[in-house]
Amino acid sequence: MALPPRRDADPDPNRARRRALGLLARREHSRAELLAKLVRSGHGRAEAERAVEELGGQDLVSDARFAEAFIRSRIERGGGPLRIRRDLESRGVESSVVGRLLDPDDEEWETRARGAREKRFGAALPAGRSEAARQARFLLARGFTHRQVRRAIEETGRE
Repeated sequence: MALPPRRDADPDPNRARRRALGLLARREHSRAELLAKLVRSGHGRAEAERAVEELGGQDLVSDARFAEAFIRSRIERGGGPLRIRRDLESRGVESSVVGRLLDPDDEEWETRARGAREKRFGAALPAGRSEAARQARFLLARGFTHRQVRRAIEETGRE
């Protein structure tokens, strides 16, 4: 009587690669994100690492490409540079990659902060300190810097 195959011995060495390709077909993933998903779905760590490394060598998985798509997506949602950076780093993208793609000192962020503020609260300046504080908390939670928030609140409607 033949013994059933061991659970940790995968008869198909390309199973993790196929799973990874399926995940990448839906959207970009960081290397760390893809590795974690493969391990969570039952692939051995070594098998998952091998698949991610192979796909990375073929430029099918790229942290830089993932970060570019992620940044575009978060900007469209009204996110600020600090929160976007934190979210990328929590997904395993290295700080050096994030630093090349995301400049929190770019003046365009002030325009985006104003746009996010106006979309949520309207074009009129805050009427009083408590309203200004409420709007500032909103923008800070979105990931804008203190400077960007201050300018968005002080300069709204003055252009």
